[in-house]
Amino acid sequence: MSETYISDTQLATRYRVHRATIWRWVKADPSFPRPIVLSPGCTRWKLSQICTWEAMKYDRASV
Repeated sequence: MSETYISDTQLATRYRVHRATIWRWVKADPSFPRPIVLSPGCTRWKLSQICTWEAMKYDRASV
């Protein structure tokens, strides 16, 4: 199965925040998935890791 990669712009749209907020989360939240540098100037996140992080955050919130 192939992996889907998403950009900081796509993540910002997903969470309705500014792109800078995504990078702030990378620095401030150790649980937030680390980006992957695919090539110079091309940084992406694995969608599967983002979904896992979302599920973890949802589980914590419901407790």
